[in-house]
Amino acid sequence: MNAASFYSTFLQCDKVTIDSRNISKNDIFFAFSGETYNAALKAEESIKNGALAVIVEDKEFENAEKNIFYVPSTLQFLQDLAVHHRNHLKIPIIGLTGSNGKTTTKELIHAVLSQKYSVQYTFGNLNNHIGVPLTILSIKPEHEIGVIEMGANHQREIEFLCTLAQPNIGYITNFGKAHLEGFGGYEGVIKGKSEIYTYLKTENQTILINENDALQVEKIESYEPKITFGSKTSDYFFSHYSSDNFVGLQYGDEKVLSQLTGEYNFTNLCAAVALGFHFGLNFDQMKTAVKSYTPTNMRSQILEKNGKVLVLDTYNANPSSMVESLKNFAQFEGSKTIIIGDMLELGKESEVEHQKIMDLAQTLKFDEIITVGPIFKGVNKNLGAYESSVQLGEYLKINPISSKNILLKGSRGIALEKVLEFIN
Repeated sequence: MNAASFYSTFLQCDKVTIDSRNISKNDIFFAFSGETYNAALKAEESIKNGALAVIVEDKEFENAEKNIFYVPSTLQFLQDLAVHHRNHLKIPIIGLTGSNGKTTTKELIHAVLSQKYSVQYTFGNLNNHIGVPLTILSIKPEHEIGVIEMGANHQREIEFLCTLAQPNIGYITNFGKAHLEGFGGYEGVIKGKSEIYTYLKTENQTILINENDALQVEKIESYEPKITFGSKTSDYFFSHYSSDNFVGLQYGDEKVLSQLTGEYNFTNLCAAVALGFHFGLNFDQMKTAVKSYTPTNMRSQILEKNGKVLVLDTYNANPSSMVESLKNFAQFEGSKTIIIGDMLELGKESEVEHQKIMDLAQTLKFDEIITVGPIFKGVNKNLGAYESSVQLGEYLKINPISSKNILLKGSRGIALEKVLEFIN
């Protein structure tokens, strides 16, 4: 069986899933198997629960009469089916990658374009070799635009994901110090993320470029077609606008304030609005989207708790995003405590980069600096260094933070959000 022969069956399904716990009537279940678990064991049960078909890579479980089909690799077949579906889609696909801000930018683009179009986009953080094909396969006939986030921590991953998504418009949010271990240093990050540019240039597709980013300008040079923002000579120019710790933008005489904090989110807003203009939206439509978008994914969230202002940015962290978060938080009015967690996947640069963050934090003169994780503990010679979020939580039970403003920022593996319940 191949993707072409299975495609008519796929077109009849409601959704594709790789989670046997998430099967509804008329779904197609791809039974991925790991080292310790064979998902094909759930094939018969999935059909009984209403699955339209099940794809297994264990021939023992094949039963064509029940629509349980064998393929040598469920992953390869998922990707092949996604490419086959993508080749039948007649809608523009926007692909984006970058070191910081991918998910927020993707969600802002979705919020803006949804004011006029039916838009399908990457759900959550499903931005890898499994998540991208799942997103492609979730695009239905009623959708008019697709927005696909592409993540990577090694060379050639973005190159591969582009062959799946085949974006018509591509954007790199920025080049930052993320996944240095996998990419082989900062130069490796630049090379890896730029793979989307290589694809777009080869296919003569459109590049969205922030002309305030010298690296983006250098990589693109005089390439066309492109959409530009950032400078006064760009296609679209926006001025920075902020109020009460929230960031917004101004276009001509019109202003809009978002519910996001951090100057770094200004660029994310600009990218979304620039694409909105490109697709024919007016600024009033986009103002509605920007004002109503609320971050709920532990990225740049501002919460209030018992009179305290909490900035929750605990989904991910790397040196570039940490620097921007600390500088932004330093501008808040009133007393300030930072709780910063280890930045993971930095390889041999890890200790040096953590020390730089500690030095910056001390320079910014926060009222209290608390670190979580063994790497920060190694460079934090002062009090307030904890091995884990659980350990910090135990401390906070009897030693509450008195500051009016509290920042929580760290890598996903540190799970700083666990501390929230102990902040009173």
